[in-house]
Amino acid sequence: MEDCLTALGFQLEIDAARETIEVLGQGGEVPSKSAELFVGNSGTTARFISPLAALGQGEYHLDGVARMRERPIQDLVQALTMLGVEVVCPTGCPPLTIHARGLHGGCTTIRADASSQFLSGLLLAAPCASGETIVHLEGPILSAPYIEMTVAMVRQFGGEIEVDETGRTYRIPGGQTLQSPGQYSIEPDASAASYFFAAAAVTGGCVRVPHLSLAALQGDVAFVKVLEQMGCDVLEGDGFLELRGPQQLRGVVVDMNAISDTVMTLAAIAPFADSPTVIENVAHIRHKETDRLAAVTTELQRLGVRVEERPDGLTVYPATDLLPATIQTYDDHRMAMAFAITGLRSPGVVIENPGCVAKTFPAFFTRLEELCAAG
Repeated sequence: MEDCLTALGFQLEIDAARETIEVLGQGGEVPSKSAELFVGNSGTTARFISPLAALGQGEYHLDGVARMRERPIQDLVQALTMLGVEVVCPTGCPPLTIHARGLHGGCTTIRADASSQFLSGLLLAAPCASGETIVHLEGPILSAPYIEMTVAMVRQFGGEIEVDETGRTYRIPGGQTLQSPGQYSIEPDASAASYFFAAAAVTGGCVRVPHLSLAALQGDVAFVKVLEQMGCDVLEGDGFLELRGPQQLRGVVVDMNAISDTVMTLAAIAPFADSPTVIENVAHIRHKETDRLAAVTTELQRLGVRVEERPDGLTVYPATDLLPATIQTYDDHRMAMAFAITGLRSPGVVIENPGCVAKTFPAFFTRLEELCAAG
């Protein structure tokens, strides 16, 4: 994302030591008249940068790694096309080229069951369009908490978004000037926190995450409620969220559509429950960094765990003794982090290509080691 924003001409100053990013806004305009936008394997970047580039005046080419060229983006392309944006995308996946002449508003439709980020990308850019934008959703709504988070954040920057009572039609007035609050504090990453909560769950330990609450904008904070159903104790205090693991985890049946980034976390600890764990309604995660349902099934089976894979989910059965094995990550950061937690209970687990966690959490293994050392 940083590289793509820089290529578009935006000025960013990142201070890793202070954990701050300073961005100089451009009043809804894109400085660069052309750019090569390499997104790697970041679907989020592709889905957010494309509508942003449409605000510009020029030609913008977006591409990624081989896996990115297999990840569908046609729904977003069609939505932008309905708004008058010229997008060339021959395969329905990257690469694509946007011939931008500004975003002028209009009425568009987008499917809600492929990725909520298609809608989020439109909602982030639409306030800066010259005219009003109306977006209609079709199909089942996927990962609704992320859509709600997007709307909330735009409003925090002074933007106006109207949502009808069905949650399917969004009206965004054009010509808005978003206002920086000056300093904006980002919540702790609830998806990243899920691994440490899961670590406590499988070891019977206790983990406290400061500055995170059940009222967080992020939907993935609800993962702790799943762990609570499995027998964990959850405590929300003044400025922290704490979880204590039980002596024995219970299996659960859970619809994870709204918290799908934590599917692999749950699957990775499910063998240690006393009954099967059923994960439902997550067919869309087959189009992530890898086919996550197939990948987690393969790697759990490599450990000797019985798994039943379905088109939209999994059933993971209890396993008394896991086999030692080297876990393939498929260059997917969440595979590496999830199975590292499995390894806390099964010493024979080895993670192939652990460096793939650098995509979202470079210090993950350092933090996990610190947690283990603290007991």
